[in-house]
Amino acid sequence: MNQALTDRILAALRDIPMPGGGPDVVTRGMVSEIFVGDGKAFFSLSVPASEADRFEGFRREAERVVTEIDGIRSAMVALTAERKGGGLASRPAPTPRAAPPPQPHHHPRPRPASAASPAAPAQPKGAKIGVPGIARIVAVASGKGGVGKSTTAVNLALGFQSLGLRVGLLDADIYGPSVPRLLNLKGRPETVGGRTMVPLQAYGLKAMSMGFLVEEETPMIWRGPMVMSALTQMLREVEWGELDMLVVDMPPGTGDAQLTMAQQVPLAGAVIVSTPQDLALIDARKGLAMFRKVEVPVLGIVENMSYFIAPDTGTRYDIFGHGGARAEAERLGVPFLGEVPLEMVIRESSDAGHPVMASQPDGRHAAIYREIATRTLASIEGVAASSVKAPTIVFE
Repeated sequence: MNQALTDRILAALRDIPMPGGGPDVVTRGMVSEIFVGDGKAFFSLSVPASEADRFEGFRREAERVVTEIDGIRSAMVALTAERKGGGLASRPAPTPRAAPPPQPHHHPRPRPASAASPAAPAQPKGAKIGVPGIARIVAVASGKGGVGKSTTAVNLALGFQSLGLRVGLLDADIYGPSVPRLLNLKGRPETVGGRTMVPLQAYGLKAMSMGFLVEEETPMIWRGPMVMSALTQMLREVEWGELDMLVVDMPPGTGDAQLTMAQQVPLAGAVIVSTPQDLALIDARKGLAMFRKVEVPVLGIVENMSYFIAPDTGTRYDIFGHGGARAEAERLGVPFLGEVPLEMVIRESSDAGHPVMASQPDGRHAAIYREIATRTLASIEGVAASSVKAPTIVFE
């Protein structure tokens, strides 16, 4: 940590007038721990939940003045409703749109229940805010690390692309970002207006990752609110353009980042990645249960490292067991999306930054990922169809 830069950031923040006047944000203890790495500053401002809209202009001004400090190329500042005492401030209910004017009285007539009545808010309480230009967001998750989740996410994204979709990839694993290496992407995103980041591109995918913003060896020693602030900005302050699908490579496990992402982002569903052995499946169940608890559809389970074919003899070996994920999917009543073998070519191509879907698009391994992408799309359509209820007749 560069203490001199931190002190200069705090000094700059003291000079920004507070909305409504009064002591500055530093004096009030509203500034979180400041992280500075590779010329980029990250921190959050704790504000009352009811004041978030009023402080948005202040947040932007903070980013601007911090970016003007010598040694700081850019700043990422977020608002958080976390209180210093440890509890979260109550989350404000979404503001309903203004109700339409009353209609002239008519005789009772039948109408579909789905049509909004004058008194009903247009947006249900707790509705998740979508990302402009992105049609669907799919999370790729795992109950534990080391099961090949990121490799699956990258090849699944390329699988969607091979089906004719416009696809983006968000690396949400703040502590261990893998996408820069898997896509052989280096460099920093450009910004538009000093705020909105332009994603990097590889193999036709638009990609964003914390790995683009800090050096690979830089440790990210952040608490939950800072992680979520960074994730929110990488999702919502990026020029994604028009996308049919955004694939989110989630962090492994079921911690704060995963839960908050599931609660705040309108996910079309989640794909769970597991290996066949019992221990991995136990953790996969936890991830699946988390998504169900927050009402995110589970699109299915992928069994990675499912089997190994010896290249010299063609003999098949079930090194980690086999079929456990399929049986678990059947037991839990979710789709089984496919089996990915344990293959050197998948590992080598991933390590080299040339995923097998891009480097060998006509090969048998690419065919497996393409089939998983096809089944995932079918699962999404199935979820969408099941959520459409037949209208009932009510009377005014």
